[in-house]
Amino acid sequence: MSDRGRLDLVLVQPGSRMEVYQRLGSTLTAIEPPVWAGLMATFARARGYSVEIVDAEADDLAPAEAAGRIADLAPRLAVVVVFGHQPSASTQTMPAAGAICAALRQRAPGIPTLLVGGHVSALPERTLRDEACDFVCQGEGPHTIVGLLEALSSGGGHDRVPGLWWLDGGEIRSTPPAPLLDNLDRDLPRMAWDLLPVPKYRAHNWHCFGALDRRQPYASIYTSLGCPFKCTFCCINSPFGKPGYRYRGAGSVIEEIDLLVSKYGVRNIKILDEMFVLNYQHVESVCDRIIERGHDLNIWAYARVDTVKERILDRLKRAGINWLALGIESGSQHVRDGAQKTFGRADIAATVRAIQAAGINVIGNYIFGLPDDDHDTMQATLDLACELNCEFANFYSAMAYPGSRLYDMALEEGWPLPATWSGYSQHSVDTLPLPTKFVSAAEVLRFRDRAFEIYFNRPEYLRMVERKFGPGTVAHVREMASHRLDRKHA
Repeated sequence: MSDRGRLDLVLVQPGSRMEVYQRLGSTLTAIEPPVWAGLMATFARARGYSVEIVDAEADDLAPAEAAGRIADLAPRLAVVVVFGHQPSASTQTMPAAGAICAALRQRAPGIPTLLVGGHVSALPERTLRDEACDFVCQGEGPHTIVGLLEALSSGGGHDRVPGLWWLDGGEIRSTPPAPLLDNLDRDLPRMAWDLLPVPKYRAHNWHCFGALDRRQPYASIYTSLGCPFKCTFCCINSPFGKPGYRYRGAGSVIEEIDLLVSKYGVRNIKILDEMFVLNYQHVESVCDRIIERGHDLNIWAYARVDTVKERILDRLKRAGINWLALGIESGSQHVRDGAQKTFGRADIAATVRAIQAAGINVIGNYIFGLPDDDHDTMQATLDLACELNCEFANFYSAMAYPGSRLYDMALEEGWPLPATWSGYSQHSVDTLPLPTKFVSAAEVLRFRDRAFEIYFNRPEYLRMVERKFGPGTVAHVREMASHRLDRKHA
Protein backbone atom coordinates (compact mmCIF):
# COMPACT_ATOMS: atom_id res chain seq x y z
CA MET A 1 0.00 0.00 0.00
CA SER A 2 1.02 3.62 -0.46
CA ASP A 3 3.27 5.48 1.96
CA ARG A 4 1.73 8.96 2.03
CA GLY A 5 5.18 10.54 2.18
CA ARG A 6 6.16 9.54 -1.35
CA LEU A 7 4.56 9.07 -4.75
CA ASP A 8 4.39 5.38 -5.58
CA LEU A 9 4.17 5.19 -9.35
CA VAL A 10 4.78 7.26 -12.47
CA LEU A 11 3.57 5.80 -15.76
CA VAL A 12 5.29 7.24 -18.81
CA GLN A 13 4.04 7.42 -22.39
CA PRO A 14 7.06 7.94 -24.69
CA GLY A 15 6.87 10.74 -27.25
CA SER A 16 8.12 9.90 -30.74
CA ARG A 17 5.60 11.36 -33.16
CA MET A 18 8.03 13.30 -35.35
CA GLU A 19 10.58 10.49 -35.49
CA VAL A 20 7.94 7.92 -36.34
CA TYR A 21 5.92 9.97 -38.82
CA GLN A 22 8.41 12.61 -40.06
CA ARG A 23 6.62 15.81 -41.18
CA LEU A 24 3.25 14.05 -41.06
CA GLY A 25 3.42 14.14 -37.26
CA SER A 26 3.00 17.89 -37.00
CA THR A 27 -0.62 18.16 -38.19
CA LEU A 28 -1.89 15.06 -39.99
CA THR A 29 -1.47 12.26 -37.46
CA ALA A 30 -3.51 11.75 -34.33
CA ILE A 31 -2.27 12.55 -30.83
CA GLU A 32 -3.55 9.47 -29.06
CA PRO A 33 -4.42 9.10 -25.37
CA PRO A 34 -2.06 6.61 -23.66
CA VAL A 35 -4.73 3.99 -23.06
CA TRP A 36 -2.60 1.36 -21.37
CA ALA A 37 -0.92 3.90 -19.08
CA GLY A 38 -4.40 5.15 -18.14
CA LEU A 39 -5.67 1.63 -17.47
CA MET A 40 -2.64 0.66 -15.38
CA ALA A 41 -3.09 3.85 -13.36
CA THR A 42 -6.67 2.81 -12.60
CA PHE A 43 -5.53 -0.69 -11.57
CA ALA A 44 -2.80 0.59 -9.23
CA ARG A 45 -4.98 3.28 -7.68
CA ALA A 46 -7.69 0.74 -6.86
CA ARG A 47 -5.06 -1.08 -4.79
CA GLY A 48 -4.14 1.99 -2.77
CA TYR A 49 -1.13 3.32 -4.69
CA SER A 50 -0.60 6.94 -5.62
CA VAL A 51 -0.06 7.48 -9.34
CA GLU A 52 0.89 10.16 -11.86
CA ILE A 53 1.16 9.94 -15.66
CA VAL A 54 3.78 11.71 -17.78
CA ASP A 55 2.51 11.85 -21.35
CA ALA A 56 5.59 12.85 -23.32
CA GLU A 57 3.65 12.45 -26.57
CA ALA A 58 0.87 14.90 -25.75
CA ASP A 59 3.14 17.33 -23.91
CA ASP A 60 5.78 17.12 -26.66
CA LEU A 61 8.59 16.30 -24.23
CA ALA A 62 12.05 15.27 -25.37
CA PRO A 63 13.49 12.26 -23.48
CA ALA A 64 15.59 14.47 -21.21
CA GLU A 65 12.55 16.63 -20.41
CA ALA A 66 10.44 13.56 -19.62
CA ALA A 67 13.22 12.23 -17.40
CA GLY A 68 13.39 15.58 -15.62
CA ARG A 69 9.67 15.51 -14.93
CA ILE A 70 9.90 11.95 -13.58
CA ALA A 71 12.89 12.88 -11.40
CA ASP A 72 10.99 15.84 -9.94
CA LEU A 73 8.10 13.53 -9.03
CA ALA A 74 10.58 11.09 -7.42
CA PRO A 75 8.36 7.97 -7.45
CA ARG A 76 9.17 4.58 -5.97
CA LEU A 77 8.83 3.15 -9.48
CA ALA A 78 8.82 4.57 -13.00
CA VAL A 79 7.08 2.46 -15.65
CA VAL A 80 7.71 3.29 -19.30
CA VAL A 81 4.78 1.97 -21.34
CA VAL A 82 5.59 0.59 -24.80
CA PHE A 83 2.10 -0.41 -25.85
CA GLY A 84 1.24 1.16 -29.18
CA HIS A 85 -2.02 2.81 -30.19
CA GLN A 86 -2.47 -0.21 -32.43
CA PRO A 87 -0.49 -3.46 -32.22
CA SER A 88 2.04 -2.46 -34.88
CA ALA A 89 2.86 0.81 -33.09
CA SER A 90 4.63 -0.75 -30.10
CA THR A 91 8.07 -1.49 -31.56
CA GLN A 92 8.39 1.92 -33.20
CA THR A 93 8.10 3.63 -29.80
CA MET A 94 11.10 1.73 -28.42
CA PRO A 95 13.74 4.36 -29.38
CA ALA A 96 11.93 7.03 -27.37
CA ALA A 97 11.24 4.60 -24.51
CA GLY A 98 14.88 3.57 -24.36
CA ALA A 99 16.05 7.19 -24.50
CA ILE A 100 13.80 8.10 -21.57
CA CYS A 101 15.19 5.19 -19.53
CA ALA A 102 18.76 6.23 -20.33
CA ALA A 103 18.10 9.87 -19.49
CA LEU A 104 16.39 8.93 -16.21
CA ARG A 105 19.25 6.65 -15.19
CA GLN A 106 21.63 9.56 -15.69
CA ARG A 107 19.39 12.10 -13.99
CA ALA A 108 18.02 10.03 -11.11
CA PRO A 109 19.71 6.61 -10.92
CA GLY A 110 17.95 5.76 -7.67
CA ILE A 111 14.51 5.54 -9.32
CA PRO A 112 13.83 1.94 -10.46
CA THR A 113 12.53 1.62 -14.02
CA LEU A 114 10.27 -1.04 -15.53
CA LEU A 115 9.54 -1.42 -19.25
CA VAL A 116 6.14 -2.90 -20.17
CA GLY A 117 4.31 -3.37 -23.46
CA GLY A 118 3.74 -5.51 -26.52
CA HIS A 119 7.28 -5.22 -27.92
CA VAL A 120 8.78 -5.74 -24.48
CA SER A 121 6.67 -8.83 -23.86
CA ALA A 122 7.74 -10.31 -27.19
CA LEU A 123 11.46 -9.71 -26.53
CA PRO A 124 11.94 -9.54 -22.75
CA GLU A 125 15.54 -10.78 -22.58
CA ARG A 126 16.77 -8.59 -25.41
CA THR A 127 14.99 -5.56 -23.95
CA LEU A 128 16.56 -6.13 -20.56
CA ARG A 129 20.06 -6.48 -22.03
CA ASP A 130 19.79 -3.58 -24.51
CA GLU A 131 17.97 -0.87 -22.55
CA ALA A 132 18.92 1.17 -19.48
CA CYS A 133 16.12 -0.27 -17.36
CA ASP A 134 16.09 -2.25 -14.13
CA PHE A 135 13.15 -4.53 -14.91
CA VAL A 136 11.13 -5.83 -17.85
CA CYS A 137 7.56 -7.14 -17.82
CA GLN A 138 6.42 -10.14 -19.87
CA GLY A 139 2.64 -10.07 -20.03
CA GLU A 140 -0.04 -7.41 -20.03
CA GLY A 141 1.40 -5.58 -17.03
CA PRO A 142 -1.01 -4.56 -14.25
CA HIS A 143 -0.28 -7.49 -11.88
CA THR A 144 3.47 -7.13 -12.49
CA ILE A 145 3.44 -3.41 -11.69
CA VAL A 146 1.52 -3.82 -8.47
CA GLY A 147 3.60 -6.84 -7.46
CA LEU A 148 6.82 -4.88 -8.02
CA LEU A 149 5.48 -1.93 -6.02
CA GLU A 150 4.72 -4.31 -3.16
CA ALA A 151 8.23 -5.77 -3.35
CA LEU A 152 9.89 -2.34 -3.45
CA SER A 153 7.79 -1.08 -0.53
CA SER A 154 8.43 -4.10 1.68
CA GLY A 155 11.97 -4.90 0.68
CA GLY A 156 10.77 -8.34 -0.40
CA GLY A 157 12.21 -10.49 -3.17
CA HIS A 158 11.49 -10.00 -6.84
CA ASP A 159 10.98 -13.71 -7.33
CA ARG A 160 7.40 -13.38 -6.09
CA VAL A 161 6.48 -10.75 -8.70
CA PRO A 162 4.74 -12.41 -11.67
CA GLY A 163 5.92 -11.67 -15.20
CA LEU A 164 9.15 -9.96 -14.11
CA TRP A 165 12.60 -10.12 -15.72
CA TRP A 166 15.74 -8.65 -14.15
CA LEU A 167 19.51 -9.01 -14.05
CA ASP A 168 21.07 -10.60 -10.98
CA GLY A 169 24.85 -10.19 -11.11
CA GLY A 170 24.79 -10.33 -14.90
CA GLU A 171 22.49 -13.37 -14.95
CA ILE A 172 18.99 -13.12 -16.39
CA ARG A 173 16.27 -14.09 -13.97
CA SER A 174 12.53 -14.24 -14.60
CA THR A 175 9.24 -15.40 -13.12
CA PRO A 176 6.24 -16.97 -14.91
CA PRO A 177 3.86 -14.46 -16.54
CA ALA A 178 0.96 -13.20 -14.47
CA PRO A 179 -2.52 -14.57 -15.19
CA LEU A 180 -4.63 -12.45 -17.51
CA LEU A 181 -7.15 -10.16 -15.91
CA ASP A 182 -10.41 -12.10 -15.94
CA ASN A 183 -12.89 -9.39 -14.88
CA LEU A 184 -12.36 -6.23 -16.90
CA ASP A 185 -15.28 -4.36 -15.32
CA ARG A 186 -13.72 -4.86 -11.90
CA ASP A 187 -10.03 -4.53 -12.75
CA LEU A 188 -9.94 -2.03 -15.66
CA PRO A 189 -13.27 -0.18 -15.53
CA ARG A 190 -11.93 2.89 -17.35
CA MET A 191 -8.84 4.98 -17.87
CA ALA A 192 -7.65 7.48 -15.26
CA TRP A 193 -8.70 10.44 -17.42
CA ASP A 194 -8.17 12.91 -14.57
CA LEU A 195 -4.42 12.26 -14.80
CA LEU A 196 -4.28 13.09 -18.52
CA PRO A 197 -4.18 16.33 -20.59
CA VAL A 198 -7.41 15.49 -22.41
CA PRO A 199 -7.71 18.76 -24.42
CA LYS A 200 -4.41 17.99 -26.17
CA TYR A 201 -5.53 14.74 -27.79
CA ARG A 202 -6.31 15.03 -31.50
CA ALA A 203 -8.25 12.76 -33.84
CA HIS A 204 -6.83 11.44 -37.11
CA ASN A 205 -7.38 13.82 -40.01
CA TRP A 206 -9.66 11.42 -41.92
CA HIS A 207 -11.76 10.79 -38.79
CA CYS A 208 -12.93 14.41 -39.07
CA PHE A 209 -13.30 14.74 -42.83
CA GLY A 210 -15.91 17.43 -43.32
CA ALA A 211 -15.13 18.94 -39.90
CA LEU A 212 -11.34 19.24 -39.89
CA ASP A 213 -11.45 22.18 -37.48
CA ARG A 214 -13.01 19.95 -34.79
CA ARG A 215 -10.39 17.24 -34.27
CA GLN A 216 -10.03 18.08 -30.56
CA PRO A 217 -10.89 16.90 -28.00
CA TYR A 218 -10.51 13.22 -28.81
CA ALA A 219 -10.52 10.00 -26.80
CA SER A 220 -9.79 6.29 -27.23
CA ILE A 221 -11.62 3.62 -25.27
CA TYR A 222 -11.58 -0.15 -25.30
CA THR A 223 -14.56 -2.49 -24.99
CA SER A 224 -12.57 -5.73 -25.35
CA LEU A 225 -8.98 -6.96 -25.15
CA GLY A 226 -7.23 -9.41 -27.45
CA CYS A 227 -8.22 -11.07 -30.72
CA PRO A 228 -9.22 -14.67 -31.55
CA PHE A 229 -7.61 -14.60 -35.01
CA LYS A 230 -4.03 -15.51 -35.99
CA CYS A 231 -3.03 -13.20 -38.87
CA THR A 232 0.65 -13.80 -39.64
CA PHE A 233 1.57 -10.10 -39.71
CA CYS A 234 -0.09 -9.14 -36.41
CA CYS A 235 1.41 -9.06 -32.91
CA ILE A 236 -1.76 -8.14 -30.99
CA ASN A 237 -1.62 -11.17 -28.70
CA SER A 238 2.05 -10.87 -27.75
CA PRO A 239 1.36 -9.49 -24.24
CA PHE A 240 -1.56 -11.87 -23.72
CA GLY A 241 0.29 -15.05 -24.61
CA LYS A 242 -2.41 -16.55 -26.83
CA PRO A 243 -5.37 -15.63 -29.05
CA GLY A 244 -8.47 -14.80 -27.08
CA TYR A 245 -11.12 -12.20 -26.35
CA ARG A 246 -12.23 -10.57 -23.11
CA TYR A 247 -15.12 -8.11 -22.89
CA ARG A 248 -16.16 -5.16 -20.79
CA GLY A 249 -19.81 -4.89 -19.96
CA ALA A 250 -21.86 -2.30 -21.85
CA GLY A 251 -22.64 -0.54 -18.58
CA SER A 252 -18.96 0.06 -17.90
CA VAL A 253 -18.40 1.29 -21.45
CA ILE A 254 -21.29 3.77 -21.39
CA GLU A 255 -20.19 5.15 -18.02
CA GLU A 256 -16.83 6.01 -19.52
CA ILE A 257 -18.41 7.58 -22.60
CA ASP A 258 -20.77 9.58 -20.37
CA LEU A 259 -17.76 10.91 -18.47
CA LEU A 260 -15.89 11.85 -21.63
CA VAL A 261 -18.91 13.67 -23.06
CA SER A 262 -20.08 15.47 -19.93
CA LYS A 263 -16.77 16.38 -18.29
CA TYR A 264 -14.41 16.78 -21.25
CA GLY A 265 -16.71 17.65 -24.15
CA VAL A 266 -15.45 14.72 -26.25
CA ARG A 267 -17.25 13.90 -29.50
CA ASN A 268 -14.52 12.12 -31.49
CA ILE A 269 -13.90 8.62 -30.15
CA LYS A 270 -11.85 5.66 -31.30
CA ILE A 271 -12.88 2.19 -30.16
CA LEU A 272 -9.45 0.65 -30.10
CA ASP A 273 -10.53 -2.99 -29.86
CA GLU A 274 -8.56 -5.01 -32.37
CA MET A 275 -11.92 -6.32 -33.58
CA PHE A 276 -15.01 -4.45 -32.34
CA VAL A 277 -17.53 -5.84 -34.86
CA LEU A 278 -17.26 -9.51 -33.91
CA ASN A 279 -19.55 -10.61 -31.09
CA TYR A 280 -22.93 -9.18 -32.08
CA GLN A 281 -24.46 -9.47 -28.64
CA HIS A 282 -21.65 -7.30 -27.28
CA VAL A 283 -21.78 -4.83 -30.18
CA GLU A 284 -25.55 -4.43 -29.97
CA SER A 285 -25.43 -3.96 -26.20
CA VAL A 286 -22.84 -1.18 -26.46
CA CYS A 287 -24.57 0.52 -29.39
CA ASP A 288 -27.97 0.39 -27.71
CA ARG A 289 -26.60 2.13 -24.62
CA ILE A 290 -25.10 4.91 -26.73
CA ILE A 291 -28.33 5.32 -28.72
CA GLU A 292 -30.37 5.51 -25.50
CA ARG A 293 -28.14 8.34 -24.25
CA GLY A 294 -28.60 10.34 -27.46
CA HIS A 295 -24.93 11.34 -27.56
CA ASP A 296 -23.85 13.04 -30.79
CA LEU A 297 -20.65 11.09 -31.38
CA ASN A 298 -18.19 10.58 -34.21
CA ILE A 299 -16.74 7.10 -33.62
CA TRP A 300 -14.47 4.80 -35.59
CA ALA A 301 -13.78 1.14 -34.97
CA TYR A 302 -12.19 -1.97 -36.49
CA ALA A 303 -14.06 -4.77 -38.25
CA ARG A 304 -13.28 -7.71 -40.51
CA VAL A 305 -14.76 -8.29 -43.93
CA ASP A 306 -16.11 -11.64 -42.74
CA THR A 307 -17.61 -10.34 -39.48
CA VAL A 308 -19.75 -7.48 -40.85
CA LYS A 309 -23.39 -8.40 -41.50
CA GLU A 310 -25.94 -5.97 -42.91
CA ARG A 311 -28.30 -6.37 -39.96
CA ILE A 312 -25.87 -4.63 -37.59
CA LEU A 313 -25.02 -1.63 -39.78
CA ASP A 314 -28.03 0.55 -39.00
CA ARG A 315 -27.42 0.11 -35.29
CA LEU A 316 -23.74 1.03 -35.68
CA LYS A 317 -24.63 4.18 -37.59
CA ARG A 318 -27.29 5.29 -35.09
CA ALA A 319 -24.73 4.90 -32.29
CA GLY A 320 -22.43 7.39 -34.07
CA ILE A 321 -20.01 4.93 -35.64
CA ASN A 322 -19.19 6.87 -38.79
CA TRP A 323 -16.08 4.94 -39.84
CA LEU A 324 -15.19 1.25 -39.97
CA ALA A 325 -11.62 0.11 -40.69
CA LEU A 326 -11.41 -3.11 -42.68
CA GLY A 327 -8.30 -5.26 -43.05
CA ILE A 328 -8.57 -5.99 -46.77
CA GLU A 329 -4.79 -6.55 -47.00
CA SER A 330 -4.36 -7.82 -50.57
CA GLY A 331 -6.00 -7.95 -53.97
CA SER A 332 -4.70 -11.51 -54.46
CA GLN A 333 -6.62 -14.46 -53.02
CA HIS A 334 -3.41 -16.48 -52.84
CA VAL A 335 -1.63 -13.78 -50.83
CA ARG A 336 -4.63 -13.33 -48.52
CA ASP A 337 -4.76 -17.09 -47.90
CA GLY A 338 -1.10 -17.01 -46.87
CA ALA A 339 -1.85 -14.25 -44.37
CA GLN A 340 -4.81 -16.18 -42.88
CA LYS A 341 -7.38 -13.88 -44.54
CA THR A 342 -9.49 -16.33 -46.53
CA PHE A 343 -12.43 -14.20 -47.68
CA GLY A 344 -12.84 -13.55 -51.41
CA ARG A 345 -12.81 -10.46 -53.62
CA ALA A 346 -16.59 -10.54 -54.08
CA ASP A 347 -17.01 -10.68 -50.29
CA ILE A 348 -14.78 -7.64 -49.91
CA ALA A 349 -16.69 -5.55 -52.44
CA ALA A 350 -20.09 -6.57 -51.07
CA THR A 351 -19.09 -5.71 -47.50
CA VAL A 352 -17.64 -2.32 -48.45
CA ARG A 353 -20.75 -1.38 -50.44
CA ALA A 354 -23.10 -2.50 -47.68
CA ILE A 355 -21.24 -0.41 -45.10
CA GLN A 356 -21.28 2.65 -47.34
CA ALA A 357 -24.97 2.16 -48.13
CA ALA A 358 -25.63 2.42 -44.38
CA GLY A 359 -23.95 5.85 -44.34
CA ILE A 360 -20.75 4.61 -42.72
CA ASN A 361 -17.37 5.48 -44.24
CA VAL A 362 -14.77 2.80 -44.87
CA ILE A 363 -11.03 2.86 -44.23
CA GLY A 364 -9.46 0.17 -46.38
CA ASN A 365 -6.22 -1.22 -44.95
CA TYR A 366 -3.83 -2.76 -47.49
CA ILE A 367 -0.44 -4.45 -47.14
CA PHE A 368 2.26 -4.65 -49.81
CA GLY A 369 5.07 -7.16 -49.47
CA LEU A 370 3.41 -10.15 -47.81
CA PRO A 371 5.52 -13.29 -48.34
CA ASP A 372 3.72 -14.43 -51.51
CA ASP A 373 3.59 -10.97 -53.11
CA ASP A 374 5.20 -10.16 -56.45
CA HIS A 375 4.84 -7.07 -58.66
CA ASP A 376 1.62 -8.37 -60.19
CA THR A 377 -0.09 -9.14 -56.89
CA MET A 378 0.95 -5.79 -55.40
CA GLN A 379 -0.51 -4.10 -58.47
CA ALA A 380 -3.68 -6.17 -57.99
CA THR A 381 -3.90 -4.82 -54.45
CA LEU A 382 -3.60 -1.23 -55.65
CA ASP A 383 -6.13 -1.92 -58.41
CA LEU A 384 -8.58 -3.32 -55.85
CA ALA A 385 -8.09 -0.29 -53.61
CA CYS A 386 -8.84 2.05 -56.51
CA GLU A 387 -11.84 -0.01 -57.56
CA LEU A 388 -13.33 0.03 -54.05
CA ASN A 389 -12.55 3.77 -53.71
CA CYS A 390 -12.99 3.77 -49.93
CA GLU A 391 -13.31 7.11 -48.18
CA PHE A 392 -9.78 6.60 -46.83
CA ALA A 393 -7.04 4.03 -47.32
CA ASN A 394 -3.99 3.04 -45.31
CA PHE A 395 -1.15 1.51 -47.31
CA TYR A 396 1.36 -0.52 -45.31
CA SER A 397 4.53 -2.42 -46.10
CA ALA A 398 4.70 -5.88 -44.55
CA MET A 399 6.77 -5.76 -41.37
CA ALA A 400 8.04 -8.58 -39.19
CA TYR A 401 6.86 -7.06 -35.92
CA PRO A 402 8.30 -8.76 -32.84
CA GLY A 403 5.59 -11.02 -31.47
CA SER A 404 4.14 -11.83 -34.91
CA ARG A 405 4.44 -15.04 -36.91
CA LEU A 406 6.23 -13.05 -39.62
CA TYR A 407 8.97 -12.17 -37.12
CA ASP A 408 9.48 -15.84 -36.31
CA MET A 409 9.53 -16.67 -40.02
CA ALA A 410 12.09 -13.92 -40.68
CA LEU A 411 14.42 -15.35 -38.04
CA GLU A 412 13.92 -18.90 -39.34
CA GLU A 413 14.55 -17.91 -42.97
CA GLY A 414 17.29 -15.35 -42.34
CA TRP A 415 15.31 -12.49 -43.89
CA PRO A 416 16.88 -9.05 -43.28
CA LEU A 417 15.30 -7.08 -40.45
CA PRO A 418 15.62 -3.37 -39.57
CA ALA A 419 18.84 -2.43 -37.79
CA THR A 420 16.95 -0.12 -35.40
CA TRP A 421 13.52 -0.26 -33.80
CA SER A 422 12.52 2.94 -35.62
CA GLY A 423 12.95 0.97 -38.85
CA TYR A 424 9.73 -0.86 -37.97
CA SER A 425 7.74 2.34 -38.36
CA GLN A 426 5.80 2.61 -41.61
CA HIS A 427 6.74 6.26 -42.10
CA SER A 428 10.24 6.72 -40.66
CA VAL A 429 13.38 7.59 -42.61
CA ASP A 430 14.89 4.14 -41.98
CA THR A 431 11.75 2.06 -42.63
CA LEU A 432 12.81 -1.40 -43.80
CA PRO A 433 9.97 -3.76 -44.74
CA LEU A 434 10.33 -7.45 -45.45
CA PRO A 435 11.41 -8.66 -48.85
CA THR A 436 9.11 -11.25 -50.43
CA LYS A 437 9.93 -14.43 -52.30
CA PHE A 438 9.95 -12.36 -55.48
CA VAL A 439 10.73 -8.66 -54.76
CA SER A 440 13.22 -6.80 -52.60
CA ALA A 441 12.43 -4.69 -49.55
CA ALA A 442 13.34 -1.54 -51.47
CA GLU A 443 10.90 -2.44 -54.25
CA VAL A 444 8.13 -3.05 -51.73
CA LEU A 445 8.73 0.31 -50.08
CA ARG A 446 8.87 2.19 -53.37
CA PHE A 447 5.63 0.53 -54.48
CA ARG A 448 3.92 1.44 -51.22
CA ASP A 449 4.88 5.11 -51.44
CA ARG A 450 3.86 5.31 -55.10
CA ALA A 451 0.53 3.63 -54.31
CA PHE A 452 -0.21 6.30 -51.71
CA GLU A 453 0.42 9.08 -54.23
CA ILE A 454 -1.66 7.41 -56.93
CA TYR A 455 -4.65 6.65 -54.71
CA PHE A 456 -5.08 10.08 -53.15
CA ASN A 457 -4.49 12.04 -56.36
CA ARG A 458 -7.07 10.17 -58.45
CA PRO A 459 -9.85 12.39 -59.86
CA GLU A 460 -12.52 9.81 -59.00
CA TYR A 461 -11.38 9.74 -55.38
CA LEU A 462 -11.26 13.53 -55.09
CA ARG A 463 -14.73 13.83 -56.66
CA MET A 464 -16.10 11.37 -54.12
CA VAL A 465 -14.47 13.29 -51.26
CA GLU A 466 -15.90 16.59 -52.48
CA ARG A 467 -19.36 15.09 -52.80
CA LYS A 468 -19.27 13.60 -49.29
CA PHE A 469 -17.15 16.06 -47.32
CA GLY A 470 -16.88 19.29 -49.30
CA PRO A 471 -14.17 21.28 -51.09
CA GLY A 472 -12.29 22.09 -47.88
CA THR A 473 -11.57 18.40 -47.34
CA VAL A 474 -10.43 18.04 -50.95
CA ALA A 475 -7.91 20.82 -50.41
CA HIS A 476 -6.74 19.06 -47.25
CA VAL A 477 -6.32 15.75 -49.09
CA ARG A 478 -4.33 17.43 -51.86
CA GLU A 479 -2.02 18.95 -49.26
CA MET A 480 -1.67 15.62 -47.47
CA ALA A 481 -0.82 13.81 -50.71
CA SER A 482 1.87 16.38 -51.53
CA HIS A 483 4.09 15.19 -48.66
CA ARG A 484 7.07 13.09 -49.73
CA LEU A 485 8.66 10.93 -47.07
CA ASP A 486 12.44 10.69 -46.86
CA ARG A 487 13.47 7.05 -47.22
CA LYS A 488 16.89 5.56 -46.58
CA HIS A 489 16.13 2.13 -48.03
CA ALA A 490 14.00 2.96 -51.08
